[in-house]
Amino acid sequence: MSDMDFQPASGVSDAPLSSTQIWYLKALTPVWTGDAERKGERLILTGLLGSLRWWFEVLVRGLGGTACDSSATKCQDRNHCPVCELFGCTGWARKFRFQVLDAQGKTMSGAIAKDAQFQLRFVPLRGIGKGEWALLYLTFCLIADYGAIGGRTVFKPSDESSRANAQHHRDYGLVKLVGKTPTVEHIDRKTLQDYVRPIQWQTVKDDDFAWASLRNFWCVKVKYLACQNGDKSTFNRVIGRKEPKQQAQQLSNNDAVAKWLAGKQQESKKVFSFKEPADAPRTFGFVKPGTVSFDQMKQRLKQAWPDLKDTDFQTGEAILEALFKGETGDSR
Repeated sequence: MSDMDFQPASGVSDAPLSSTQIWYLKALTPVWTGDAERKGERLILTGLLGSLRWWFEVLVRGLGGTACDSSATKCQDRNHCPVCELFGCTGWARKFRFQVLDAQGKTMSGAIAKDAQFQLRFVPLRGIGKGEWALLYLTFCLIADYGAIGGRTVFKPSDESSRANAQHHRDYGLVKLVGKTPTVEHIDRKTLQDYVRPIQWQTVKDDDFAWASLRNFWCVKVKYLACQNGDKSTFNRVIGRKEPKQQAQQLSNNDAVAKWLAGKQQESKKVFSFKEPADAPRTFGFVKPGTVSFDQMKQRLKQAWPDLKDTDFQTGEAILEALFKGETGDSR
């Protein structure tokens, strides 16, 4: 993110019918968007857009705002949260047309393969405020540098040569920003915090999903968790499941921390790890205040990585500071 691309703004809520913005990306792994047959052979726009919205929600909560869960939203019409303001809800249309184009600018219909370069195009249908563009820009930086986009990001890697290419051990969703970046006006952190603050938006009771906030986020780069063999799995060790493959669905300790980190049926794990690309793996996840703290999470990771340094463990607050200082861009 350069100063030329991210310029100071005069007003956060100004919303003229602005010009189209395009983000250029390269897939470091395949990007899964799903389809009706779960084959992933076609590009499903809603799958990609839903994932982008989810990270936008994480950012908004991290800035002190509230965001509804779009799968069970209570937002309607003009009475909505700041995320629905841009992405839409019942009675309030999305503010943009979303398009996925290939490197030549043609509409994509097939799956996004590893090493593919593609474009995400946002065509305004109504006025999009400077604050909304700034939040979207930061969301892309967050995904590219620390997160993942699309589906199947919960799969865990394997170090077993015979299983590394099995579908449920493949990495999905890592991307990097490449080429020209959108010209988005910079808005300082305090101004964006004031913009998303609940006082001017629908009050959302987000107890069930408040954990999905950048305030609770952590990331470790250049390290990954995996299944090493039939009896050893650093991934399972960290989330609190038994390591032997035949017992991997059982918790090693039936406590609140393990129950939450490991998730349950129809509920996601809270730790995500990626072995690829080989020169730049990453692991990230969330904590839940009152259930598991950053210090507890760090100690769990040290069981897998005894050489883990405190400086390797980046929390959401440090990441927010880096995002606003423009100290991102090395998505690997």
